[in-house]
Order: sequence, then structure tokens, then C-alpha cells
Amino acid sequence: MKAYDTYIFDLDGTLLDTLSDLAKSVNHALAKNGLPLRTKDEIRSFLGNGVVRLIESSVPDGTSPKVTEATLADFRSYYLEHSLDETRPFPGITDMLRSLRARGKNIAIVSNKFYTATQELARYFFHDIIDVAIGEHESEGIKRKPAPDTILEAFRQLDVVRDNAVYVGDSEVDILTAKNSGLPCISVLWGFRDKAFLEEHGATFFAETPQDLLG
Repeated sequence: MKAYDTYIFDLDGTLLDTLSDLAKSVNHALAKNGLPLRTKDEIRSFLGNGVVRLIESSVPDGTSPKVTEATLADFRSYYLEHSLDETRPFPGITDMLRSLRARGKNIAIVSNKFYTATQELARYFFHDIIDVAIGEHESEGIKRKPAPDTILEAFRQLDVVRDNAVYVGDSEVDILTAKNSGLPCISVLWGFRDKAFLEEHGATFFAETPQDLLG
């Protein structure tokens, strides 16, 4: 696999296995608002488009906007307190990132997870490896993935251009984000989507293990 100068990573399902804590937080919020719970596999399929879409997909059809907003608020509050209960880097991720850093590569995280949680998780797990971590903050006029805005913001903060850069993710959203940003995409196979699904959505380059990303 080709070596690049700049690596932009998705977070959930790519660097971190966050599914258990996300599922627990979604079901806590649903239960608190008297709504039926979701299975972990259902919640896995809802991930990738940010927390607003996650909650909108998790509540039953016909749920009122007021209840949906309350569920979202309860999810945010609970998740911020429980985002580290079971979340861990996937096996081999930390060693891979340290190897990239040792080789002088530029590394950033770009996620649709809300900004505070993205920053806290990045600091907790990768504080000495990754300097730039960008979460969803559309309130500041920066559109979430698959728009290219957060990718461009990562380049700005890294003070690099997009030449010889790559986007690494685990979902169809990441494939489209890379395309919209004019970047190649490497789809990882340890995340929240399987290979057949990714191929159906246009994936062409795959990493079976984190070590595959080292070139």
C-alpha cells in the first residue's frame, strides 16, 4: 500500500471501538423518554452521520420533535459521562499511529461525533500522537462529513496542502467524504461496516489490519 505524507482518520469504527458505549448511551436516552430500545446491530447501522442523525434514526417513526430533542439531550449528557466505559482503540491502532508519527507523517482526526467528545477521546487515547482532532461543529458554519469542510479545516490546522494526503475510514460516509475532498480513501475492515457493504458504496482500497496502512 502506498505511503502518504498526511493521514486523516475517522474516529468511531476506525481508530476507536466505541460501539458499546454509544449503544448503551442511546438506549439510556430512549428508555428515559419512554421509547423502545434498539439492538446493538441496529445502532451500528445508524452510525456515521453524527449524533443528530443517530438519534433521529433510533427513535420510532412519528416521534415528535420535542421528544426527539429531549432524547438527543439525554444522549449527549449520558455519553459525555460514559464515553470511556468500554471504548478502546482497536488492536494495533496505537502502534500504527506511533509508527506514522515516527516517520514524520501529518496525522489528524476528522469525525462527525460532536466536537467535545471528539476532543476528549483524542486527548485521552492519543494525546502524544495526534495534535489535530476535529468533531462536528456546524454551528460555526463548518459542515459535517460528507461535506469537505472538516477535511479542509484539518489541512488548515496541520498547515499542509492536500497533496499526497489520504482519508481513512470505515463507512460509506467516509468514502463520500474522501471523494468530495478530492482524496483517495482507504476503507478499514475492522470497523462498523463489512467489505461487501463498502464495495457496494464504491470502496476500492482496503486495509485488513492497521499495519497495512504503513505501506
